[in-house]
Amino acid sequence: MITRIWASAPLLLTATLFAGSLPAAEDVTLLNDLTSVIRLLGMPCDKVVSAKRQADDDHIAICKDGNRYRVFVNAEGRVVAEKK
Repeated sequence: MITRIWASAPLLLTATLFAGSLPAAEDVTLLNDLTSVIRLLGMPCDKVVSAKRQADDDHIAICKDGNRYRVFVNAEGRVVAEKK
């Protein structure tokens, strides 16, 4: 049993090192939240597939249908989506 653990140690170490160097997958929760916000504001977006962070609470959301929106919190504290 101990031999199996030691035999698999290099494999686990290698997998851990390479997993850290892969590009990070976008946060699925953020994409779902942006999709919901855009839809609730009455704008067409079937699903947000990509988002680029501009600043805190400020993102450029790219929808599956090609629409692009800037989603941010304005000075009054309201969430706004502007078509780009």
